Amino acid sequence: MSFDQRVDDIVQGVEAIGVAVMVLGGLFVLVQSAVLFLTPSRRSGAYQHTRRHLGRVILLGLEILIVADIIRSVIVETTLASVAALATIVAIRIVLSWSLAVEIDGTWPWNRQQAADDGR
Repeated sequence: MSFDQRVDDIVQGVEAIGVAVMVLGGLFVLVQSAVLFLTPSRRSGAYQHTRRHLGRVILLGLEILIVADIIRSVIVETTLASVAALATIVAIRIVLSWSLAVEIDGTWPWNRQQAADDGR
């Protein structure tokens, strides 16, 4: 087995972990939300819980997938085309991650401290 094959196997493992985090984490959040929804006193918070925690699970999965893309592009395929593809993929995932973070927190990243101070 060559070095490239081993690294490719590692990349596939990291990708599988990223997908598993999103699938299993998403299922876990949905089960928690169903329990909240079925509890009358906590029903009103079920949607916010689902939204916040599902967004966090997606963010974590995206970060893990970015790691796999970086490993593949930098170690396995060191061509200009692969680096350009990596830059595009990372840029898209950063925008997705950033927009999810803003959606979860309800504020821009540079206003988080002010929002936290206002919430006290």
